[in-house]
Amino acid sequence: MPLQLQTPHEIRQQIWKELGRASKDRHHAWRYPVLATVGRDGAANARTVVLRGVDAARQTLLIYTDARSPKVGELAEAPDALFVFWSARLHWQLRVRVAVFIDIDGPKAQALWQQVQHSAAASDYLGPVAPGTPCPDAHSGAAAVAGIHHFALVNANVLEMDWLELGRGKHRRARLLADAWQWVTP
Repeated sequence: MPLQLQTPHEIRQQIWKELGRASKDRHHAWRYPVLATVGRDGAANARTVVLRGVDAARQTLLIYTDARSPKVGELAEAPDALFVFWSARLHWQLRVRVAVFIDIDGPKAQALWQQVQHSAAASDYLGPVAPGTPCPDAHSGAAAVAGIHHFALVNANVLEMDWLELGRGKHRRARLLADAWQWVTP
């Protein structure tokens, strides 16, 4: 059942609460948003990512990636991106326009790698071959190389949110900036 939020302040608070929950709860629908970027060929490119961190006070989102992945090169050339979240439970779609900074070897990336390297996810960042590299068949993944990691952070500064609530017979939509709110036609 959708939440009965009325004021822009209540809705904004609930959006950040849901994002924070999603970064910690593997079962939250917003845990796996779509990240859209501009490809190196100028075409749109989108992929599902895992939301790893949220800082409501700083209005930032965080994901992890392999530093050699195509999205890192795309974001280096065009650091504007868009996250799309959908929750059937809430009946909410949230589109979040962000400006991205890639952190490959900064203190925060190194500190988080110290945690990740002891998890099952560590192998995602230890492969000797870059993501997207052609391979002979579906079973020929390259083995991880101990000690050499390609872990990177995608830090996303929220510029604008577009919130849509699908209701029975009545939909609501708003555009949210850091310090502004505007109701718009759904």
